[in-house]
Amino acid sequence: MVERQRADARRNYERILAVAEEEVAARGADASLEQIARVAGVGSATVRRHFPTRRALLEAVSQHRIEALCARARELDARKGDDGDDDSGKGDGRKGDGREALLEWLGDVVAYCVTARGLAAALSYDEGHDPVGGNSCAAALIEAGEPLLRGAAREGAVTPKVTVEDLITLAVGLALATEHHPDPTARADALLGLAVAGISPERD
Repeated sequence: MVERQRADARRNYERILAVAEEEVAARGADASLEQIARVAGVGSATVRRHFPTRRALLEAVSQHRIEALCARARELDARKGDDGDDDSGKGDGRKGDGREALLEWLGDVVAYCVTARGLAAALSYDEGHDPVGGNSCAAALIEAGEPLLRGAAREGAVTPKVTVEDLITLAVGLALATEHHPDPTARADALLGLAVAGISPERD
């Protein structure tokens, strides 16, 4: 009986998550929990048992996108290393590899936040928590992005005191600020260019 209950609960979870992904894709962070329950064929209490808050649901819906961005960070860091960079910062890699890798990843994060509805909200401020550090999605991105930031810092390519949390907050802000623009991707990309000039000005 216990195993059957667990199996039923797992099926409910998977069904709710599948419906939630569709609803968030259609309506963004404002997707209705009640509508998700109706489409999934379960009660609202069941939805809230699995996802007690809207943030919890958005984090679950965004999980595979977060995993993709984390994998991208690892790929860029490994590629930089293949070019000859090392922990001493004295490798034979091309000048600017660390900066290029960090900014390429940041561009990916911004692009995902702009195009993947609900992701920016999953990474944004939450009442009662510190900025970006109070949820699992942000924590995973912070951990993944740290090696890229360290690589750029070893080159002297980022201004002092910049953190991965700052970069994620920037990505979220750009996505939320441009979500109603006629061309949000292009606008966010242009604004990112302005921000990068302050975060990591190009050197002669």
